[in-house]
Amino acid sequence: MNNYYAMVALDIARDRELEAAENRRAVIAAGGPARPGVVRRGLANGLALVSRSSAAAVRRLDSCVADDLTQALAAGK
Repeated sequence: MNNYYAMVALDIARDRELEAAENRRAVIAAGGPARPGVVRRGLANGLALVSRSSAAAVRRLDSCVADDLTQALAAGK
């Protein structure tokens, strides 16, 4: 069953990629910009930085909680 879902996900990803390429070609043909603007790219990079930072903080928190649980279990034995 998992293999079926993986194939469906790949099929959806392929469809989205083709649609994005088609939209990109249409924008280029209409004379629009071929690449995202500087502001859009800067905003995307800023949000990616925030996301990576929060993920790192969560990983540190998880490791602290895991250490505390290990110590509590060891003390309970």
